[in-house]
Amino acid sequence: METSSRELQAAEYLEKHRIKELVSYLTSALLFFRPEKPREYLISLLERLRIAKVTGVAFPFFMDNSNIVAMFEMMDSSGRGTISFVQYKEALKTLGLCTEDEDLQDDGHIITLDKFKEEVCIHPASLQAFARKF
Repeated sequence: METSSRELQAAEYLEKHRIKELVSYLTSALLFFRPEKPREYLISLLERLRIAKVTGVAFPFFMDNSNIVAMFEMMDSSGRGTISFVQYKEALKTLGLCTEDEDLQDDGHIITLDKFKEEVCIHPASLQAFARKF
């Protein structure tokens, strides 16, 4: 079945404006925080993204140490103190700290809590760059 011109235009529009990445980021933040008033939270988040883009002011990173530890522990359900590279990569994508097309290489090392914290904490600059692209 041939893709229609309208479908191609829609796909190009979504890609040009990075709508899929934006929706993924907003959904991840929404599920992470689970605010009482989700619509108001999303409006606030979009406003902060807009301000970060317009002013160049750093977009506030929403993960603190307790959040990072909790996320790691959820992935480390067996309590071994490590997670797989696949889990690590998916966590970074979920947090908006890397993109689908970013090629993270598995160096064969296990991902410990300390390594996970280190990686999440060095990526806020990536999140700021993400905010400026919208």
